[in-house]
Amino acid sequence: MVWHGLLVKAATTVVTGAVGVAAYEGLRKAVAKAPVREAAVATTALALRGARKAEVGAESAQLKVADVMAEARERIGEEVPPPAAGDAGHDHDH
Repeated sequence: MVWHGLLVKAATTVVTGAVGVAAYEGLRKAVAKAPVREAAVATTALALRGARKAEVGAESAQLKVADVMAEARERIGEEVPPPAAGDAGHDHDH
């Protein structure tokens, strides 16, 4: 009887272990097939495109505001300062 009880416990432990290993292997294979890196790269590229569009939009808005300010100064008779020759800290291409 004692051997029967030990055998039943050992068998259930082996079956539980085998099911656990099978579940682990299945999950490992599913994760390996998932395109996690591709999704991360695509998401980052999309974020960079959005940031570039925001920069272009901000620069365009800044130029429009500068034009409005210059025209308003001309209308009230103030001398409009010439545009800056260039920014010292702006050293990249657009």
